[in-house]
Amino acid sequence: MRVVVCGAGAVGAATAFFLAEAGADVTLVERADVACAASGKSGGFLALDWCDGQPVAGLARRSFALHEELAGRLPADWGYRRMTAYAGRETADPREGPVGWLGPVEIVQTLGGPDTTAQVIPEAFTRALAEAAVAKGARRVDGAVEGLVRGRSGAVEGVRLARRILEADRVVIAMGPWSILAAAWLPMPIIYGLKGHSMVLRTGDRLPAEALFLECEGPEGRATPEIFPRPDGNTYVCAISSQTALPMDPLDVGPDPGAFARLEAIVRRLAPALDDCPVVTRGACFRPVTADGWPLVGAVEAMPGAYVATGHSVWGILNAPATGEALAELIGTGSTAHVSLDALRPERLPPLHPGRLVTG
Repeated sequence: MRVVVCGAGAVGAATAFFLAEAGADVTLVERADVACAASGKSGGFLALDWCDGQPVAGLARRSFALHEELAGRLPADWGYRRMTAYAGRETADPREGPVGWLGPVEIVQTLGGPDTTAQVIPEAFTRALAEAAVAKGARRVDGAVEGLVRGRSGAVEGVRLARRILEADRVVIAMGPWSILAAAWLPMPIIYGLKGHSMVLRTGDRLPAEALFLECEGPEGRATPEIFPRPDGNTYVCAISSQTALPMDPLDVGPDPGAFARLEAIVRRLAPALDDCPVVTRGACFRPVTADGWPLVGAVEAMPGAYVATGHSVWGILNAPATGEALAELIGTGSTAHVSLDALRPERLPPLHPGRLVTG
């Protein structure tokens, strides 16, 4: 079976990997680069049970197990490790707590321990999955998908790039927030892009494996920074989100004015121990969000051969493995063996009328 996966973020890379592992003839198409958008600029925090009681609970629990399994059986190192997670708030009178390197912050709750929380370095994780897919026979093709090729029966027969057509029996749309472009080709619910800003600081080996979810209020306004030390000696920080227009090209995503200065000021105030740590990278990206907040994963019933996998919001890295596994099962056998995708069916939301699709 020939399958074209459109988009080489974490979800697309995972889908390509599990399809290739199952023996499918896979082509992974990406207009820019592997992990060029949110999959390369997110935090990489993983939680076993934080999605319990939600439509993605099964997906999250299966993915949490798959992250550990994949880290154990693939040769690449993407910084997988278990960790402890804390919640805290800025205070003028901090009490001594379990996180000794913080400044004016009171730890108010332990959110998870090594049994339930972990992390990966997202870009390395995504690249490793894409490379593992290629090692199992998948092909990487550079180019922007401009449409679908349909046969007389209405079923998908391939995708159209600028200068070529890739024939396929199945097509997976996994382009993050840019999946909304597929509304011009098939019934697609609205996908929003929520912009986030992040920094990576070079902290060396001074910080333990502790994920921090904080609340603060200062000259920069209210914020909820997240701080994730990584095993490679870097520390990821994010805090500033906004809703702005999604550019056509992921490489054209830029920061909001002053966002990085605000973020750096927050970090230096809450964690003065990091004052002398240089900023390695600054990033802005758009996370894909649906109208009801849950991903779109599954077959497009109105167009045989078309599948969608997007809208994972802040849990894209966590839920990528089980999403890819489930889609590979669904495409290969018509059903899923490990998780149910019933609550995530694309048809649960009304499709965007193609006439409302604005590009620029």
